[in-house]
Order: sequence, then structure tokens, then C-alpha cells
Amino acid sequence: MDSIKSGPVLRRTIRRQQLREMVPLADSTIYEMEQRGEFPRRFALSPRCIVWDLAEVKAWLIARRTAPIRRAQHPDVTKRKTRPIKGRDQAPSKV
Repeated sequence: MDSIKSGPVLRRTIRRQQLREMVPLADSTIYEMEQRGEFPRRFALSPRCIVWDLAEVKAWLIARRTAPIRRAQHPDVTKRKTRPIKGRDQAPSKV
């Protein structure tokens, strides 16, 4: 009995479906954010059961709520290989 009381504190975990209800992001977005260290890491309870720590997900949501909104970076359209941009002083051609 003593080993149970002195062990690590067990925390509640959630599966993917519960996570998707809390965080409406695509699976690929969540995965990419995990890889960059921007989202709580998943861990395996078994080879077929992946979970997240509920307290970590809630802390992440609270941090996101209090953080200022950052604008997404716009791509540099001058570097694209297709659809070249028109110069600012050029008028669109009429066909």
C-alpha cells in the first residue's frame, strides 16, 4: 500500500476525440505544433492508444487565451516561380 501513496501523482488524460472537442485544430496542425514544441506532447498508453495530459492542454489553452494575437506571416510572392507579380506602376492588360 505504501508504494501506491508514494508514487507519482496520476493526472487525467484525454484521447484524440476529446482533444479535438477542446482544440478545434486539424490533426496535422496539432502534430506540427507538437514537433515545434508549441503544443503539449502526446504519449502512448499502449501501442494503439495515444493520449494527452488534460492539465497541460488546459494550461496551453489558458496561455493562448491571454497571449496577444499575432498576424500570420504573408508569403514572399516575389519568390514564387509561377504567376509572376505585376509591377506597381503597370496597369492590368485588357484582353
